[in-house]
Amino acid sequence: MAVIETNPNHEISHERRIDWRSPWTMFWVGLLVRVLYITIARSYHFRAFADHFEFGWEMGRIARALALGRGYADPFVDNTGPTAWNPPLYPLILAGVFKLFGAYTTLSGWVILSINSVFSAATIPAIYEIARRCYGRERNGASVAQWSGWLWALYPAAMQYAVRWVWEMTLTTLLFAWVLVIALRMRGVDGDARNTLKYWLLFGLLWGGVALSNPSPLLFLPVCGLWILFGSKDRVAAFRGAVLAAVVFFSCLTPWAIRNWRVFHAFIPIRGNLGAELYAGNGPGSTGFPWGGTLPIVDGGPRIAEYRSMGEVRFVKMRDEMAKAYIRSHPAHFVKISLKRVYFYWIGVPHPDQAHPAGEYVREINFSFLTFSGLLGAWLSWRRRIPATGLFLWAFLLLPISYYFVTPGARFRHPLEPLIAILSVYLFQAAEKSWRVRWFARS
Repeated sequence: MAVIETNPNHEISHERRIDWRSPWTMFWVGLLVRVLYITIARSYHFRAFADHFEFGWEMGRIARALALGRGYADPFVDNTGPTAWNPPLYPLILAGVFKLFGAYTTLSGWVILSINSVFSAATIPAIYEIARRCYGRERNGASVAQWSGWLWALYPAAMQYAVRWVWEMTLTTLLFAWVLVIALRMRGVDGDARNTLKYWLLFGLLWGGVALSNPSPLLFLPVCGLWILFGSKDRVAAFRGAVLAAVVFFSCLTPWAIRNWRVFHAFIPIRGNLGAELYAGNGPGSTGFPWGGTLPIVDGGPRIAEYRSMGEVRFVKMRDEMAKAYIRSHPAHFVKISLKRVYFYWIGVPHPDQAHPAGEYVREINFSFLTFSGLLGAWLSWRRRIPATGLFLWAFLLLPISYYFVTPGARFRHPLEPLIAILSVYLFQAAEKSWRVRWFARS
């Protein structure tokens, strides 16, 4: 029997190198950059204006009421009663932070923005997988996935809502991006189709999370489900899975809807503020800009007294009727400001209080550049028959619709920005250099 002798003085070193192409490396770098920014820039110090209203706005107020044991209530000021103004998912997260670290404290601000940063960074692996699955067979497919991931990890515009806003955008964007990943896996884009009951269950859970975070993307849900269903080889099994996903989805919404029925004696499946927002966006004096002059925001204002005396359901119903009556009597005005909101959604909402006009121009150029590069990337992908491009185009069509008719805002585009990042990277990766740049040459 041979004996192998080892030299105890001989050291074997194992060199560990960071894989900069890994989406999880991108995740950790992206998270570190975001948390460092929050800490160094002290963005967690929110103004105390209007009793800390800018610390989460309505969601922050609801979270404070929850943390203080008053229930899901008081979205604007204290003692205005129960509410369904916002979906419950993000306010419940805020309430947990307030319960542990105090309502409106600087520590709570740092923790909440750090949680947002986790949501934002966790979107990176989803972006990477979407790009890899859709463009993996292209000449620069691996590069598209890597550059898309790093763009989201390090580009300031991609992280702004994580490091400065106490709102649900990063959570909604995370959930929506992973919905797309699950859809691509189930359809079998660049791999075996995973059209199993497990994935349909996950599909329903993710959409339930989207609904309870921000219901606006739900217009895309039927298209996404049908895209998977009709792309399945075994449609009978896929139909059973779709039924399971529907049951799971509605099970996520049912406790909240039951709570609303018991509290308000009205069917409010997700949120109950549409009528008030519709009047604020389209009533007398509306210009297409987001504003809250007719909303019950400021304590002591006439809207607060009206909101408190009528209760939320009656107040919203009254505003809904007023909005519809005004739209019927001023149809040209409604069309005009709706078209303005389309422009604002894709080009950028002007900031009248911008300190210098040059800053406004730079902001809008940056915002609109990504819009055009993303749309051109989608067109190029469509021409080159990249898998799932049609699904992405439906997302571009459906996700903004509610904002066109109610209120615009740069942050409302955020759930689409992972796709915009991927499509923009593909546009430039696909450019062919010769004596002229042929942007739309066929491969």
